[in-house]
Amino acid sequence: MTSPQAAAAQAPRAARETESWAAVPSPTESPVIQVNGLRKLYKTARGSLDLFDDLDLQVEAGEMVAIVGQSGAGKSTLLHILGALDTPSAGAVYCASTNVATLTPRGAAVFRNREIGYVWQFHYLLPEFTAQENVAMPLLARGIRRPDAMVEAANWLREVGLEDRRDHRPGELSGGEQQRVALARALVCRPRVLLADEPTGDLDGTTAARVFELIERLHQSHQLTSILVTHNLDLAVRCSRTLRLESGQLQPFTTPAKPN
Repeated sequence: MTSPQAAAAQAPRAARETESWAAVPSPTESPVIQVNGLRKLYKTARGSLDLFDDLDLQVEAGEMVAIVGQSGAGKSTLLHILGALDTPSAGAVYCASTNVATLTPRGAAVFRNREIGYVWQFHYLLPEFTAQENVAMPLLARGIRRPDAMVEAANWLREVGLEDRRDHRPGELSGGEQQRVALARALVCRPRVLLADEPTGDLDGTTAARVFELIERLHQSHQLTSILVTHNLDLAVRCSRTLRLESGQLQPFTTPAKPN
């Protein structure tokens, strides 16, 4: 599996090269995400582990879908496959009109830079750079001129409410501020799809609610298609759909009835 740092390191070279990939005919067609018969095999000391059982998933344009489930169920792995950070063992996986299972490493880096905004539980900001420079990194990797990239980064910091913190380094920011910078960095290239893996997991309850509200607002205002993995059921049920990943399958999640 490719780490966030390794994925970022691939982007500068990939952005300078032309790569074609198998895509569905029209980028405006829905669903934006289509998964059929997904399987992921891992070799362990006890034999093969099949993480998914012919898993299917369909996400329409503009949906905001939450995925919940126990630790180890495969939620993060599913996001990694959708975002071309990992490869499926079997099945058809289309994300943002792209057959991610057929991408070369170079093509995967280009795809992520153009089509995917990814937010992890940990922000992965580069400590030696300012907030503005961190947000500008994906644009610089694409080959955008630094002055233009910095202007766009400042615009996104304004959008997440951190315009006055743009010259601060990550160590000078609170946890919530760091995650807002990470969100701005994920969206600075204006992707079609936002994948968020426990984006509020390291935050206290109040800050988590504020970050989630920001994700909701950006999802709507930028017409994103979003998938969020979370253990926070209070936030999950606010999405347009909530699914539970269990025993290798995705099922609709229903809130347990409260006792009388």
